[in-house]
Amino acid sequence: MRVAPVGGTAVQDHVALAEIELCGELIIAASAADDRLSLESIDEVLNVAEERASAPGT
Repeated sequence: MRVAPVGGTAVQDHVALAEIELCGELIIAASAADDRLSLESIDEVLNVAEERASAPGT
């Protein structure tokens, strides 16, 4: 059995942390909404429209 060493040697997965943050943003938006979030609302929360506009070739 392997046990994580004590002393602050934690490894951070930045991609996983970013995904968790985005999920949190969606949960907050969904809880504040009166109805289901539209695809456009989800894109707005996740800043997808901005990413698509700045993507090369668009």
